[in-house]
Amino acid sequence: MGFTSSFVVILTGLTAVGASPREAASGLLSVSVTMGAGSILLASWTRIPITVAWSTPGAALLAATGVVAGGWPAAVGAFLLTGALIVLTGLVSRLGALIAAIPTAIAQAMLAGILFQLCLGPVTGMAKDPLAVAPVVVVWLLALRFSPRWASPLAFCAAAVVIAVHLARSSTSIRTDQLLPHVVVTTPTLTFGAVIGIALPLYVVTMASQNVPGVAVMKGLGYQVPWRRSMLVTGAGTVLGAPAGGHAINLAAISAALAAGPEAGPDRFRRWIASVTSGVVVIGLGLAAGAFGQLVVLAPAGVIAAVAGLALMSTLASSLTAAMATPENHLPAVLTFVTAASGIAVAGVSAAFWALIVGLIARAVLQRPSSAA
Repeated sequence: MGFTSSFVVILTGLTAVGASPREAASGLLSVSVTMGAGSILLASWTRIPITVAWSTPGAALLAATGVVAGGWPAAVGAFLLTGALIVLTGLVSRLGALIAAIPTAIAQAMLAGILFQLCLGPVTGMAKDPLAVAPVVVVWLLALRFSPRWASPLAFCAAAVVIAVHLARSSTSIRTDQLLPHVVVTTPTLTFGAVIGIALPLYVVTMASQNVPGVAVMKGLGYQVPWRRSMLVTGAGTVLGAPAGGHAINLAAISAALAAGPEAGPDRFRRWIASVTSGVVVIGLGLAAGAFGQLVVLAPAGVIAAVAGLALMSTLASSLTAAMATPENHLPAVLTFVTAASGIAVAGVSAAFWALIVGLIARAVLQRPSSAA
């Protein structure tokens, strides 16, 4: 759930902001190792089943943003700044409260707008190459009907088969050294467009869509997550992984429910072992990042975009539901959604930032003061 369901989104997002295939594979390796190490450290330290994940919504944001001024080095600089902001959130409680104060409807509408462009992948892929994309969609639908948890991993397996057939027909060879794990270190820079267009939206999306819900999920399962320690570990992990291309790690939400729920065992005081185990496994999967990256590079047109879109469909559905939960927020949420979905970039600043601004202004203007009792 934590790796195969969304690693394609990670590679897509890193490539979109300027990473070469080798740099994107390095970034996948980086976030895999840092999130695995974060799970092992926090679970062992606290004896609570805290699970760390990469920021899937953050990767979707990158895919929708595209290359900013300064290219890939500027994106790496934005990743570093995001990590520093997460660390600062752990040290300054008011900063965390400020993020939590962003209305859920606005934050979720922004995320839905970002995801919308990626979720068009299966549709555009079917129009572009139906023979390659249709098997992936069919497998996903059948898995969603009979085993929803395995829908995204099985869709990727179907895509791998399609890619293998494509390679066999085209007689394309793969060099063995391209499959080995490798780290590509990039010297970071910072530009205005990277700070406003990547760092700030990535921080907000990661906090509002991952860290805050992650704490809520754990609380619902009876665990009190130590906020400061969690932010310091995930923020430091993001900073350490950024030069190798890692964009952001954070508290898990969906996979956290697996490690902290009854599936992990009847003794709730020993479920932290499941988080440690998941950390070890995801580090092992990360070592195969080069091979996964090669699959993406060699895939027929439209196949990888379809897999990424299918992996994000359930997230889009839940985001839209949360955005439209209350009637008074319908219009601000819609304005936020269409702004984010537009993909515009004004003054080098991505649509995600402008969507948040538009939504907050619209909500402030349209919100009616509550009548006095």
